[in-house]
Amino acid sequence: MHDLNDSRLRVDKIVMQRFLRFGVAAAWLVGCAAGVDRAEPVAIPFAPGACEVGVYQSADSFVTITRRGEGVRYTFNDGRTGNIGDGAQVECGEGVVQVDKSHIWQKRAMRVTNTEFESLGVRLAGQLIEPAEAGPNTPLVVLAHGSEELGWIEAVSYPYQFAGRGVSVFVYDKRGTGRSEGSYSQNFPQLADDLVAASFEAKRLAADRFGSFGLFGFSQGGWIVPLAAERAGADYIGIGYGLVVDILEEDASQVELELREAGYGDDVIAKAKEMTDVTARLAISGYSDGLEDLSALQTKYGDEDWFSLVRGGFSGVILGMSADDLRQNGIPMFDRLNIDWSIKPMDVLRDVNVPQLWVLAQNDREAPVSKTLEQLLALRGEGKDLKIFMFPDTDHGMWEYQQGSDGSRILTRVTDRYYDLLADWAGASLQPPYAMSEVK
Repeated sequence: MHDLNDSRLRVDKIVMQRFLRFGVAAAWLVGCAAGVDRAEPVAIPFAPGACEVGVYQSADSFVTITRRGEGVRYTFNDGRTGNIGDGAQVECGEGVVQVDKSHIWQKRAMRVTNTEFESLGVRLAGQLIEPAEAGPNTPLVVLAHGSEELGWIEAVSYPYQFAGRGVSVFVYDKRGTGRSEGSYSQNFPQLADDLVAASFEAKRLAADRFGSFGLFGFSQGGWIVPLAAERAGADYIGIGYGLVVDILEEDASQVELELREAGYGDDVIAKAKEMTDVTARLAISGYSDGLEDLSALQTKYGDEDWFSLVRGGFSGVILGMSADDLRQNGIPMFDRLNIDWSIKPMDVLRDVNVPQLWVLAQNDREAPVSKTLEQLLALRGEGKDLKIFMFPDTDHGMWEYQQGSDGSRILTRVTDRYYDLLADWAGASLQPPYAMSEVK
Protein backbone atom coordinates (compact mmCIF):
# COMPACT_ATOMS: atom_id res chain seq x y z
CA MET A 1 0.00 0.00 0.00
CA HIS A 2 1.30 3.46 -0.91
CA ASP A 3 1.62 6.13 1.78
CA LEU A 4 -0.61 9.10 0.88
CA ASN A 5 1.97 11.70 1.91
CA ASP A 6 4.65 9.92 -0.09
CA SER A 7 2.35 9.90 -3.14
CA ARG A 8 1.73 13.63 -2.76
CA LEU A 9 5.45 14.30 -2.51
CA ARG A 10 6.00 12.32 -5.71
CA VAL A 11 3.30 14.28 -7.50
CA ASP A 12 4.76 17.58 -6.24
CA LYS A 13 8.20 16.52 -7.45
CA ILE A 14 6.88 15.61 -10.89
CA VAL A 15 5.07 18.95 -11.16
CA MET A 16 8.24 20.81 -10.21
CA GLN A 17 10.32 18.80 -12.71
CA ARG A 18 7.89 19.65 -15.48
CA PHE A 19 7.90 23.30 -14.48
CA LEU A 20 11.69 23.38 -14.69
CA ARG A 21 11.69 21.42 -17.96
CA PHE A 22 9.33 23.82 -19.68
CA GLY A 23 10.50 26.97 -17.89
CA VAL A 24 12.39 28.31 -20.90
CA ALA A 25 9.46 27.65 -23.19
CA ALA A 26 7.06 29.23 -20.72
CA ALA A 27 9.15 32.38 -20.56
CA TRP A 28 9.21 32.49 -24.36
CA LEU A 29 5.43 32.40 -24.40
CA VAL A 30 4.84 35.20 -21.88
CA GLY A 31 2.98 37.99 -23.61
CA CYS A 32 1.88 35.73 -26.48
CA ALA A 33 -1.81 35.40 -25.69
CA ALA A 34 -2.32 32.88 -28.47
CA GLY A 35 0.26 30.57 -26.93
CA VAL A 36 -0.96 30.55 -23.34
CA ASP A 37 -3.03 27.65 -22.04
CA ARG A 38 -5.59 28.90 -19.50
CA ALA A 39 -8.04 27.22 -17.20
CA GLU A 40 -10.83 29.05 -19.02
CA PRO A 41 -11.31 28.78 -22.81
CA VAL A 42 -9.08 31.19 -24.72
CA ALA A 43 -11.20 33.65 -26.69
CA ILE A 44 -9.07 33.68 -29.83
CA PRO A 45 -10.49 32.99 -33.29
CA PHE A 46 -9.34 29.67 -34.69
CA ALA A 47 -9.34 28.89 -38.40
CA PRO A 48 -8.70 25.25 -39.34
CA GLY A 49 -5.79 24.77 -41.72
CA ALA A 50 -3.26 22.30 -43.04
CA CYS A 51 -1.30 20.42 -40.39
CA GLU A 52 2.35 21.43 -40.11
CA VAL A 53 4.81 18.93 -38.65
CA GLY A 54 6.50 20.18 -35.49
CA VAL A 55 6.16 21.01 -31.79
CA TYR A 56 3.32 23.17 -30.45
CA GLN A 57 3.75 24.70 -27.03
CA SER A 58 1.57 25.84 -24.15
CA ALA A 59 2.93 27.32 -20.94
CA ASP A 60 3.74 23.94 -19.40
CA SER A 61 3.11 21.27 -22.05
CA PHE A 62 3.58 20.56 -25.72
CA VAL A 63 2.15 18.38 -28.45
CA THR A 64 3.92 17.05 -31.56
CA ILE A 65 2.37 16.78 -35.00
CA THR A 66 3.73 14.13 -37.38
CA ARG A 67 2.70 12.89 -40.79
CA ARG A 68 2.88 9.42 -42.34
CA GLY A 69 1.40 9.14 -45.82
CA GLU A 70 -2.00 10.80 -45.75
CA GLY A 71 -2.37 10.36 -41.99
CA VAL A 72 -1.54 13.00 -39.38
CA ARG A 73 -0.96 12.16 -35.74
CA TYR A 74 -0.63 14.15 -32.52
CA THR A 75 1.32 13.08 -29.42
CA PHE A 76 1.40 15.04 -26.19
CA ASN A 77 4.57 15.25 -24.12
CA ASP A 78 3.00 12.86 -21.59
CA GLY A 79 2.38 10.17 -24.23
CA ARG A 80 -1.32 10.67 -24.99
CA THR A 81 -1.73 10.25 -28.72
CA GLY A 82 -4.27 9.98 -31.51
CA ASN A 83 -5.06 10.69 -35.14
CA ILE A 84 -6.04 14.11 -36.41
CA GLY A 85 -9.59 13.98 -37.73
CA ASP A 86 -13.21 14.57 -36.88
CA GLY A 87 -13.70 14.76 -33.14
CA ALA A 88 -9.96 14.67 -32.39
CA GLN A 89 -8.61 16.33 -29.27
CA VAL A 90 -6.22 18.37 -31.44
CA GLU A 91 -7.06 20.41 -34.56
CA CYS A 92 -4.57 22.05 -36.91
CA GLY A 93 -4.50 25.71 -37.90
CA GLU A 94 -2.06 28.11 -39.54
CA GLY A 95 1.06 27.83 -37.35
CA VAL A 96 -1.06 26.78 -34.36
CA VAL A 97 -3.11 23.90 -33.02
CA GLN A 98 -6.31 24.02 -31.04
CA VAL A 99 -6.54 21.65 -28.08
CA ASP A 100 -9.88 20.57 -26.60
CA LYS A 101 -11.75 23.07 -28.80
CA SER A 102 -10.57 25.92 -26.58
CA HIS A 103 -6.81 26.30 -26.12
CA ILE A 104 -4.54 27.68 -28.85
CA TRP A 105 -0.94 26.48 -28.82
CA GLN A 106 1.68 28.11 -31.05
CA LYS A 107 4.29 26.30 -33.09
CA ARG A 108 7.66 26.39 -31.38
CA ALA A 109 10.61 27.75 -33.34
CA MET A 110 13.11 25.04 -34.33
CA ARG A 111 16.14 24.97 -36.60
CA VAL A 112 15.45 22.18 -39.14
CA THR A 113 18.15 21.09 -41.59
CA ASN A 114 17.46 18.48 -44.25
CA THR A 115 20.43 16.64 -45.68
CA GLU A 116 21.67 13.64 -47.64
CA PHE A 117 24.75 11.63 -46.74
CA GLU A 118 26.42 8.49 -48.02
CA SER A 119 26.98 5.14 -46.35
CA LEU A 120 28.54 2.18 -48.12
CA GLY A 121 27.72 3.77 -51.48
CA VAL A 122 24.06 4.41 -50.65
CA ARG A 123 22.50 7.87 -50.34
CA LEU A 124 20.53 8.26 -47.11
CA ALA A 125 18.18 11.11 -46.17
CA GLY A 126 18.49 12.75 -42.77
CA GLN A 127 17.10 15.66 -40.81
CA LEU A 128 18.63 17.61 -37.93
CA ILE A 129 16.14 19.25 -35.56
CA GLU A 130 17.57 21.74 -33.06
CA PRO A 131 15.88 23.92 -30.45
CA ALA A 132 16.16 27.57 -31.45
CA GLU A 133 18.38 28.17 -28.41
CA ALA A 134 20.80 25.28 -29.17
CA GLY A 135 24.38 26.00 -28.16
CA PRO A 136 27.63 24.44 -26.94
CA ASN A 137 25.93 22.74 -23.98
CA THR A 138 22.95 21.29 -25.86
CA PRO A 139 22.90 17.48 -26.02
CA LEU A 140 22.85 15.98 -29.52
CA VAL A 141 21.45 12.50 -30.19
CA VAL A 142 21.04 10.30 -33.26
CA LEU A 143 18.14 7.85 -33.43
CA ALA A 144 18.23 4.28 -34.77
CA HIS A 145 14.72 3.01 -35.36
CA GLY A 146 13.33 -0.49 -35.38
CA SER A 147 12.54 -3.10 -38.00
CA GLU A 148 9.56 -1.31 -39.53
CA GLU A 149 9.92 -0.82 -43.28
CA LEU A 150 8.98 2.85 -43.02
CA GLY A 151 10.94 6.08 -42.95
CA TRP A 152 11.06 8.13 -39.76
CA ILE A 153 11.62 11.67 -41.06
CA GLU A 154 8.59 13.79 -40.03
CA ALA A 155 6.67 10.53 -39.44
CA VAL A 156 7.24 9.66 -35.77
CA SER A 157 7.09 11.62 -32.55
CA TYR A 158 10.49 10.66 -31.09
CA PRO A 159 12.58 13.43 -32.69
CA TYR A 160 10.08 16.10 -31.66
CA GLN A 161 9.78 14.71 -28.14
CA PHE A 162 13.54 15.17 -27.75
CA ALA A 163 13.60 18.60 -29.39
CA GLY A 164 10.64 19.77 -27.31
CA ARG A 165 12.71 19.00 -24.22
CA GLY A 166 15.74 20.95 -25.40
CA VAL A 167 17.73 18.12 -27.02
CA SER A 168 19.02 18.40 -30.59
CA VAL A 169 18.23 15.28 -32.58
CA PHE A 170 19.23 13.77 -35.90
CA VAL A 171 16.81 11.35 -37.52
CA TYR A 172 17.26 9.53 -40.80
CA ASP A 173 15.33 7.13 -42.99
CA LYS A 174 16.92 3.69 -42.97
CA ARG A 175 18.21 2.37 -46.27
CA GLY A 176 15.32 1.32 -48.49
CA THR A 177 12.74 3.36 -46.55
CA GLY A 178 11.21 6.82 -46.88
CA ARG A 179 13.44 9.27 -48.72
CA SER A 180 16.56 7.07 -48.58
CA GLU A 181 17.94 4.96 -51.39
CA GLY A 182 19.16 1.37 -51.30
CA SER A 183 17.45 -1.87 -50.36
CA TYR A 184 15.74 -2.46 -47.04
CA SER A 185 17.94 -4.61 -44.84
CA GLN A 186 18.08 -6.25 -41.44
CA ASN A 187 21.82 -6.81 -41.58
CA PHE A 188 22.91 -5.34 -38.26
CA PRO A 189 26.59 -4.63 -39.10
CA GLN A 190 25.46 -2.83 -42.27
CA LEU A 191 22.85 -0.83 -40.36
CA ALA A 192 25.49 0.01 -37.74
CA ASP A 193 27.71 1.39 -40.51
CA ASP A 194 24.78 3.57 -41.59
CA LEU A 195 24.34 4.79 -38.02
CA VAL A 196 28.01 5.74 -37.81
CA ALA A 197 27.71 7.70 -41.07
CA ALA A 198 24.58 9.42 -39.72
CA SER A 199 26.49 10.35 -36.56
CA PHE A 200 29.27 12.01 -38.52
CA GLU A 201 26.71 13.95 -40.55
CA ALA A 202 24.83 15.05 -37.43
CA LYS A 203 28.01 16.35 -35.82
CA ARG A 204 28.99 18.16 -39.01
CA LEU A 205 25.66 19.94 -39.28
CA ALA A 206 25.49 20.84 -35.58
CA ALA A 207 29.12 21.92 -35.28
CA ASP A 208 29.66 24.37 -32.37
CA ARG A 209 26.04 23.96 -31.28
CA PHE A 210 26.19 20.79 -29.18
CA GLY A 211 27.89 19.37 -26.14
CA SER A 212 27.48 15.69 -25.27
CA PHE A 213 26.67 13.22 -28.04
CA GLY A 214 24.62 10.05 -27.73
CA LEU A 215 22.91 7.28 -29.67
CA PHE A 216 19.40 6.01 -28.98
CA GLY A 217 18.02 2.79 -30.44
CA PHE A 218 14.48 1.45 -30.25
CA SER A 219 13.40 -2.17 -30.66
CA GLN A 220 15.72 -3.59 -33.35
CA GLY A 221 17.78 -0.41 -32.97
CA GLY A 222 18.84 -1.82 -29.61
CA TRP A 223 20.98 -4.36 -31.45
CA ILE A 224 22.43 -1.74 -33.80
CA VAL A 225 23.41 1.07 -31.41
CA PRO A 226 25.97 -0.97 -29.41
CA LEU A 227 27.65 -2.05 -32.66
CA ALA A 228 28.09 1.61 -33.65
CA ALA A 229 28.75 3.29 -30.29
CA GLU A 230 32.55 3.38 -30.27
CA ARG A 231 33.02 4.26 -33.95
CA ALA A 232 30.35 6.99 -33.70
CA GLY A 233 32.11 8.56 -30.73
CA ALA A 234 29.08 8.28 -28.45
CA ASP A 235 29.38 9.59 -24.90
CA TYR A 236 26.43 7.42 -23.86
CA ILE A 237 23.75 5.21 -25.39
CA GLY A 238 20.06 4.65 -24.67
CA ILE A 239 17.95 1.63 -25.61
CA GLY A 240 14.16 1.48 -25.58
CA TYR A 241 12.42 -1.94 -25.53
CA GLY A 242 15.45 -3.70 -27.00
CA LEU A 243 16.85 -7.17 -26.38
CA VAL A 244 20.07 -8.70 -25.08
CA VAL A 245 19.44 -12.01 -26.83
CA ASP A 246 20.18 -12.90 -30.43
CA ILE A 247 17.55 -13.27 -33.16
CA LEU A 248 17.24 -17.02 -32.65
CA GLU A 249 16.74 -16.63 -28.90
CA GLU A 250 14.19 -13.88 -29.51
CA ASP A 251 12.16 -16.19 -31.72
CA ALA A 252 12.21 -18.99 -29.15
CA SER A 253 11.29 -16.59 -26.33
CA GLN A 254 8.35 -15.24 -28.31
CA VAL A 255 7.06 -18.74 -29.02
CA GLU A 256 7.28 -19.68 -25.34
CA LEU A 257 5.48 -16.50 -24.27
CA GLU A 258 2.73 -17.04 -26.86
CA LEU A 259 2.04 -20.53 -25.61
CA ARG A 260 2.20 -19.68 -21.92
CA GLU A 261 -0.23 -16.79 -22.44
CA ALA A 262 -2.53 -19.28 -24.20
CA GLY A 263 -2.50 -21.40 -21.04
CA TYR A 264 -0.06 -24.16 -21.98
CA GLY A 265 2.39 -25.62 -19.49
CA ASP A 266 5.91 -26.98 -19.44
CA ASP A 267 5.04 -30.13 -21.39
CA VAL A 268 3.96 -28.15 -24.46
CA ILE A 269 6.79 -25.64 -24.01
CA ALA A 270 9.25 -28.55 -24.22
CA LYS A 271 7.68 -29.69 -27.50
CA ALA A 272 7.83 -26.14 -28.86
CA LYS A 273 11.49 -25.98 -27.89
CA GLU A 274 12.12 -29.00 -30.12
CA MET A 275 10.49 -27.04 -32.95
CA THR A 276 12.40 -23.79 -32.42
CA ASP A 277 15.72 -25.65 -32.21
CA VAL A 278 15.02 -27.05 -35.67
CA THR A 279 13.73 -23.78 -37.17
CA ALA A 280 16.86 -22.05 -35.87
CA ARG A 281 19.08 -24.59 -37.63
CA LEU A 282 17.12 -24.09 -40.84
CA ALA A 283 17.32 -20.30 -40.64
CA ILE A 284 21.07 -20.05 -40.16
CA SER A 285 21.88 -22.75 -42.75
CA GLY A 286 19.83 -21.33 -45.59
CA TYR A 287 17.23 -24.11 -45.13
CA SER A 288 19.67 -26.97 -45.65
CA ASP A 289 20.20 -28.25 -42.09
CA GLY A 290 17.11 -29.70 -40.42
CA LEU A 291 14.68 -30.39 -43.26
CA GLU A 292 14.16 -34.05 -42.32
CA ASP A 293 13.74 -33.13 -38.65
CA LEU A 294 11.20 -30.47 -39.62
CA SER A 295 9.10 -33.01 -41.52
CA ALA A 296 9.26 -35.44 -38.60
CA LEU A 297 8.14 -32.83 -36.06
CA GLN A 298 5.35 -31.58 -38.32
CA THR A 299 4.04 -35.13 -38.50
CA LYS A 300 4.52 -35.68 -34.76
CA TYR A 301 2.90 -32.47 -33.48
CA GLY A 302 0.98 -31.02 -36.43
CA ASP A 303 -2.43 -32.18 -35.19
CA GLU A 304 -2.00 -30.88 -31.63
CA ASP A 305 -4.02 -27.76 -30.86
CA TRP A 306 -1.03 -25.64 -29.80
CA PHE A 307 0.85 -26.14 -33.07
CA SER A 308 -1.19 -23.61 -35.08
CA LEU A 309 -0.62 -20.93 -32.41
CA VAL A 310 3.14 -20.77 -32.95
CA ARG A 311 4.26 -17.45 -34.45
CA GLY A 312 7.55 -16.18 -32.99
CA GLY A 313 9.78 -14.09 -35.20
CA PHE A 314 10.10 -16.66 -37.98
CA SER A 315 9.26 -20.12 -36.62
CA GLY A 316 5.57 -19.88 -37.46
CA VAL A 317 6.36 -19.21 -41.11
CA ILE A 318 8.80 -22.12 -41.35
CA LEU A 319 6.40 -24.52 -39.63
CA GLY A 320 3.74 -23.66 -42.19
CA MET A 321 5.92 -24.81 -45.10
CA SER A 322 6.90 -28.23 -46.35
CA ALA A 323 10.51 -29.38 -46.48
CA ASP A 324 10.32 -29.56 -50.28
CA ASP A 325 9.02 -26.00 -50.53
CA LEU A 326 11.79 -24.71 -48.28
CA ARG A 327 14.42 -26.65 -50.23
CA GLN A 328 13.25 -25.33 -53.60
CA ASN A 329 12.08 -21.79 -52.81
CA GLY A 330 13.37 -20.72 -49.42
CA ILE A 331 11.44 -17.85 -47.84
CA PRO A 332 11.82 -14.78 -50.10
CA MET A 333 10.35 -12.38 -47.53
CA PHE A 334 13.17 -13.33 -45.12
CA ASP A 335 15.94 -14.03 -47.60
CA ARG A 336 15.93 -10.48 -48.96
CA LEU A 337 16.72 -9.08 -45.49
CA ASN A 338 20.38 -10.16 -45.62
CA ILE A 339 20.34 -11.14 -41.94
CA ASP A 340 23.67 -11.75 -40.20
CA TRP A 341 22.87 -14.56 -37.77
CA SER A 342 26.29 -14.43 -36.09
CA ILE A 343 25.76 -11.36 -33.87
CA LYS A 344 25.92 -12.17 -30.14
CA PRO A 345 24.60 -9.19 -28.14
CA MET A 346 26.41 -10.04 -24.90
CA ASP A 347 29.75 -10.06 -26.69
CA VAL A 348 28.94 -6.74 -28.33
CA LEU A 349 27.82 -5.10 -25.07
CA ARG A 350 30.97 -6.22 -23.28
CA ASP A 351 32.86 -3.99 -25.72
CA VAL A 352 30.70 -0.92 -24.97
CA ASN A 353 32.54 1.30 -22.50
CA VAL A 354 30.16 4.24 -22.16
CA PRO A 355 27.14 4.61 -19.83
CA GLN A 356 24.01 2.79 -20.99
CA LEU A 357 20.31 3.37 -20.33
CA TRP A 358 17.92 0.46 -20.89
CA VAL A 359 14.16 1.02 -20.73
CA LEU A 360 12.04 -2.13 -20.75
CA ALA A 361 8.32 -2.76 -21.19
CA GLN A 362 7.29 -5.26 -18.53
CA ASN A 363 4.69 -7.12 -20.63
CA ASP A 364 6.47 -6.90 -23.98
CA ARG A 365 5.16 -9.58 -26.34
CA GLU A 366 7.58 -8.84 -29.18
CA ALA A 367 10.70 -8.57 -27.01
CA PRO A 368 10.11 -10.66 -23.85
CA VAL A 369 12.12 -9.05 -21.07
CA SER A 370 13.02 -11.78 -18.58
CA LYS A 371 16.18 -13.02 -20.31
CA THR A 372 17.21 -9.49 -21.31
CA LEU A 373 16.93 -8.26 -17.71
CA GLU A 374 18.95 -11.25 -16.51
CA GLN A 375 21.69 -10.49 -19.06
CA LEU A 376 21.77 -6.78 -18.23
CA LEU A 377 22.15 -7.49 -14.52
CA ALA A 378 25.00 -9.87 -15.35
CA LEU A 379 26.73 -7.15 -17.36
CA ARG A 380 26.33 -4.73 -14.49
CA GLY A 381 27.89 -7.36 -12.24
CA GLU A 382 30.87 -7.39 -14.61
CA GLY A 383 31.32 -3.66 -14.03
CA LYS A 384 29.35 -2.11 -16.89
CA ASP A 385 27.71 1.28 -16.21
CA LEU A 386 24.04 0.40 -16.74
CA LYS A 387 20.84 2.15 -15.70
CA ILE A 388 17.73 -0.04 -16.09
CA PHE A 389 14.13 1.14 -15.85
CA MET A 390 11.07 -1.05 -16.34
CA PHE A 391 7.60 0.39 -16.90
CA PRO A 392 4.77 -1.86 -15.64
CA ASP A 393 1.69 -2.74 -17.69
CA THR A 394 3.33 -1.80 -20.98
CA ASP A 395 3.84 -3.62 -24.27
CA HIS A 396 6.38 -3.17 -27.06
CA GLY A 397 6.95 0.49 -27.84
CA MET A 398 6.21 1.42 -24.21
CA TRP A 399 2.51 1.34 -25.02
CA GLU A 400 -0.12 1.04 -22.34
CA TYR A 401 -3.01 -1.16 -23.40
CA GLN A 402 -6.41 -2.60 -22.66
CA GLN A 403 -6.51 -6.40 -22.78
CA GLY A 404 -9.59 -8.34 -23.80
CA SER A 405 -10.77 -11.63 -22.39
CA ASP A 406 -9.28 -13.36 -25.43
CA GLY A 407 -5.84 -11.92 -24.69
CA SER A 408 -5.92 -9.37 -27.51
CA ARG A 409 -4.62 -5.91 -26.73
CA ILE A 410 -5.74 -2.45 -27.80
CA LEU A 411 -2.87 0.02 -27.51
CA THR A 412 -3.98 3.25 -25.84
CA ARG A 413 -1.04 5.59 -25.21
CA VAL A 414 2.70 5.77 -24.67
CA THR A 415 3.31 5.47 -20.94
CA ASP A 416 3.73 8.69 -18.97
CA ARG A 417 7.27 10.01 -18.25
CA TYR A 418 8.93 7.64 -20.73
CA TYR A 419 9.92 10.49 -23.02
CA ASP A 420 11.09 12.51 -20.00
CA LEU A 421 13.38 9.66 -19.00
CA LEU A 422 15.02 9.51 -22.43
CA ALA A 423 15.62 13.26 -22.61
CA ASP A 424 16.92 13.42 -19.04
CA TRP A 425 19.42 10.68 -19.88
CA ALA A 426 20.61 12.72 -22.86
CA GLY A 427 20.95 15.75 -20.61
CA ALA A 428 22.76 13.82 -17.85
CA SER A 429 20.00 14.80 -15.43
CA LEU A 430 18.11 11.67 -14.38
CA GLN A 431 15.51 12.54 -11.75
CA PRO A 432 13.56 9.43 -10.77
CA PRO A 433 10.87 8.46 -10.08
CA TYR A 434 9.48 8.35 -13.62
CA ALA A 435 5.79 7.69 -13.01
CA MET A 436 5.39 4.05 -11.96
CA SER A 437 8.65 2.77 -13.49
CA GLU A 438 10.86 0.48 -11.44
CA VAL A 439 14.60 1.03 -11.19
CA LYS A 440 16.38 -2.29 -11.56
